[in-house]
Amino acid sequence: MPKPLTRPTGIKPGARPRPAPRHRSITLVELIITAALALSTAVAVTAVSIGMARAEVVGAMTSGDGTPLAIALCIAFLLAAMGGLTVIVAANPRRD
Repeated sequence: MPKPLTRPTGIKPGARPRPAPRHRSITLVELIITAALALSTAVAVTAVSIGMARAEVVGAMTSGDGTPLAIALCIAFLLAAMGGLTVIVAANPRRD
């Protein structure tokens, strides 16, 4: 025979916690994070541009050696194809 509960369990029927209100501090943090992401993207683009200029990939093509440019283009097309495939798969999820 089960023993009856003699003390309250602390669970009240119908009591639901209220969602926490959004404060301005959360919005400020999101704004700062967005600005930091934009700044880091700009720094990365600048670094890649400088790296390409120092590697002289385009200059090598004008001198008759197109191998570095061909390899770079193959890698770029491969990454673009992988991104396109990812978008297609993510847009149409498989239903089991």
